[in-house]
Amino acid sequence: MPLLQIEGLDWSPHGARHWSLQDIALRVEEGEFVGLIGPNGSGKTSLLRCAYRANRPERGSISLAGEALWQRSARWSAQHVAVVLQEFPELLGLSVRDVVAMGRTPHQGLFEGERHEEAGLIERSLQEVGMLALADADFLDLSGGEKQRALLARALVQQPRLLILDEPTNHLDPRYQIELLRHLRSLPVSTLASFHDLNLAAAFCDRLYVLANGRLVAEGSPEQVLNAELLLHVFGVRALVDRHPLAGHPRITWIV
Repeated sequence: MPLLQIEGLDWSPHGARHWSLQDIALRVEEGEFVGLIGPNGSGKTSLLRCAYRANRPERGSISLAGEALWQRSARWSAQHVAVVLQEFPELLGLSVRDVVAMGRTPHQGLFEGERHEEAGLIERSLQEVGMLALADADFLDLSGGEKQRALLARALVQQPRLLILDEPTNHLDPRYQIELLRHLRSLPVSTLASFHDLNLAAAFCDRLYVLANGRLVAEGSPEQVLNAELLLHVFGVRALVDRHPLAGHPRITWIV
């Protein structure tokens, strides 16, 4: 049984838009790293929002570990799913450590404070993302990449079964893009992430889903999905697709 399973999902945005999510079927297996790719405005973020209970589908089903997601509480969802978004929250007056500690909230009882073992978990999560030295810094004073890593640490302390990431490398320089994705691949957690950088998606994802105008148009391994014909059809740009000479995964070179 897949950890996350979406079947027959329809969802329409509010306001005048030229697309809606239609008949989406998607799955993430235990321990799998699944990428969601497509042009701007294709519906990637909206689909992720459905997967973590922000957008309620008009039709279809979403199950997590065999449980109907919308029949469980928001707290239950937060205990099993952690999310890192593109936007940074305005967390006034909070240190990096305070922000990361917020990830433990779904697991705490009413009026329950931070326990000793949770403090150790927070320290380890900060260490894992290279932010321990900035644990006492003001979150708002961080660079975009540092904020992204702090929010990833917050997600990790939730100890989720599923991690949902919307453009996780968007604010990071190449070094931290690669370090972050390598670290995510090493974790005992399933991941669903959207990507703009197709070469990163090809290098780190087990499977890819391709979204265009609210519909899934392709699914499979990077080798199965990433070809010049599909990239021209979906992105409207010619590309050379060959194999990375060292790693062997597909490599995309846009033809300008």
